[in-house]
Amino acid sequence: MILSTDKIEQLKKTKTIGIIGLGDMGALYARRFSQDGWKVVGCDREEIFEQTVEKFQNDKVDIFKNGHYVSRVSDFIIYSVEAKFIDRIVSIYAPSSKVGAIVGGQTSCKEPEIQAFEKYLPPDTDIISLHSLHGPSVSTAGQPLVLIKHRGNDENFDFVESLVSCLNSKHVYLSAKEHDQITADTQAVTHAAFLSMGTAWKSANQYPWETPKWSGGIENAKMNISMRIYSNKWHVYAGLAITNPSAHVQILQYAKSTSDLFSLMIQGKKQELQERLLTAKNHIFKNVNHSQLLLNDEILEKYSLSKEPPGGKQPNSHLSILAIADSWCQLGVVPYDHIICSTPLFRIFLGVTEYLFCTPGLLEECIEVACKDPTFRHEDLEFVVAARSWSDLVSSGSFDLYRKKFEDIQQFFAPKFKEANAVGNEMIKIILARVKEYEN
Repeated sequence: MILSTDKIEQLKKTKTIGIIGLGDMGALYARRFSQDGWKVVGCDREEIFEQTVEKFQNDKVDIFKNGHYVSRVSDFIIYSVEAKFIDRIVSIYAPSSKVGAIVGGQTSCKEPEIQAFEKYLPPDTDIISLHSLHGPSVSTAGQPLVLIKHRGNDENFDFVESLVSCLNSKHVYLSAKEHDQITADTQAVTHAAFLSMGTAWKSANQYPWETPKWSGGIENAKMNISMRIYSNKWHVYAGLAITNPSAHVQILQYAKSTSDLFSLMIQGKKQELQERLLTAKNHIFKNVNHSQLLLNDEILEKYSLSKEPPGGKQPNSHLSILAIADSWCQLGVVPYDHIICSTPLFRIFLGVTEYLFCTPGLLEECIEVACKDPTFRHEDLEFVVAARSWSDLVSSGSFDLYRKKFEDIQQFFAPKFKEANAVGNEMIKIILARVKEYEN
């Protein structure tokens, strides 16, 4: 329950908010809370103390050298650190937590985070965690914000909910286990698809917006989302993929679906391919009709990275999209069940997948092209290899290998990131508006 304005103003006079880890999301929270009138203190790595002080020189945020100083004075302590470091960082600073403090985290995988809190925090602290389901470049307004009341009383939970109300996000209440399953369902496969797209384009030495065959609205969306993912920091995706066991299952299935569908395509087994994809369509989109789609031709054509005038869509197998629907079907996932706590990227990709499967005649065109037209056969092969390579990498559990592969591809596409994010932000606004229409 969000407290009254008078009560919130009273709390601002007595409560201190501490943030350990002032990267992109930690900085976003620190600045927004400070701007709303809360006393905010924070720290980042001790070796970059001077740079962090300079980073916040124009903000009302007190920067301390390390998490001990932050923990001992803060009433609500937020660990905003990479998922792979959460156990180690909590083990160092948890004993310094202020008596009676509330402690939470922002990692994308909550069960390891909660386990670290239970292991290292003093028993006189509460555990109330958060997760904003969007990146730092997206407006927080209207975006899902998960609140996890793991250990604590109603008064402290109301305080935390009132604090984050300044973000104007949509609050979603889950347990850590529910959070991790839903984020795997809505993010893991989406990330795998677009990481694989970027890998395949780089392997073919292609900037798709400069290649005429990659034309049309669906291709615009693919490029925008893939560039948006690669413009972010690698650990945003590695944390979810590697630390969440449910994500492992999703990513493995996506690679398998990609391989299975491609095998049917190159063998020309049109009927088997059609039956499998219609099964997926009936599982996911049975309650969707063409007039209710999140995306339409006008929206998809509008947000292009190409400088060339629209020349109509190039028929394509769209293996990457077919495989995500197939993997959802194989796993029994219905993505609409989780739309309330989905990321902007997921909503766009759900819209694209929905458009492909529910636009009259389009799925049939993809199946025909997949089995009879070799135009995209080489690119589809590169995509299959890419999807399997990401699956193998995630299964290995190596953050270092993940980072190396991600940053290598990131460097290849870097010149286009600024424009892609601008175009992607406009597309996200349209998607969010349409989602709100359906919810109402």
